[in-house]
Amino acid sequence: MANILLLANINCDRILTLDKPLQTGGRFHYDDGGLRLGGGGANTGLGLVWAQHKVAVVSQVGEDDTGDWVLAKAGTLGLDCRMVQRYPGNTCEMLLVMTPDGERTIIRSKRPPFILPTQPKWQNWQGFYINSEAQNPAIWSTAAMAQNPDCLVVAQLGDAEQPLPCHVLIASLSDMQARCNCDFWQFGRKIAGENLRYFVVTDGENGAIAYSERSPINVAAVTTEVVDTTGAGDAYAAGMIDSLVHGQTMVKAMQQAAIWSSFAVATKSSVPGKALLAYIEQASQSEA
Repeated sequence: MANILLLANINCDRILTLDKPLQTGGRFHYDDGGLRLGGGGANTGLGLVWAQHKVAVVSQVGEDDTGDWVLAKAGTLGLDCRMVQRYPGNTCEMLLVMTPDGERTIIRSKRPPFILPTQPKWQNWQGFYINSEAQNPAIWSTAAMAQNPDCLVVAQLGDAEQPLPCHVLIASLSDMQARCNCDFWQFGRKIAGENLRYFVVTDGENGAIAYSERSPINVAAVTTEVVDTTGAGDAYAAGMIDSLVHGQTMVKAMQQAAIWSSFAVATKSSVPGKALLAYIEQASQSEA
């Protein structure tokens, strides 16, 4: 069991399921799937909680009833939300527009700037995950690696190509194709710095490749029925973090990440479904 800190959003997702794929100028009917907890903090955190880690989230929500609901729901699921900030105003819903093939388009309002609070004591944390638009997360990740060599720092590639020091950087191939036609490892080093061990580029059903100073590691995806792709990348990160904090190899970590992600896309929810919980419990019993 490890103490893992997540700098990631916790959201109130509203699901709108369309009757046909999106296209410009089209008219659509939708089914309102109601509200559900989402965001990288919840989607990544819940799997790690099920794997018996202590997970805390650094995020922000509004000072309204919706913000109260988000915090209560996350707390009930086992996430420590004491470091979640409250800002004046509403916690706007995140609209997830789903098409019949399981793909989704995200529509959300602009959030107020997220200024990080006082840093935690990094000696208390064995893992730190970054998937946030918070201002200057590099300050925290740099401090985490400097003050605690045993703290694994994993980050999702952000929209801006700003330095984000970490041990493992994760991005999707579609993100990379839109911004880089160069050597992926060199790009990763430019973002993550000299402490980078692996730059993992995921490609959905085609699996993922981990780039490093050595030969690339290619791990296939796990075939499953796709119901809802929401949270698949978050579950992938969770499976990888759990494996790496237990000292397993990157190959093992990517294999577990692929399994956890397969459960996420087969579940009609943002956070991982109970099938992943059953798998984690069964795997734990097999190892005991």
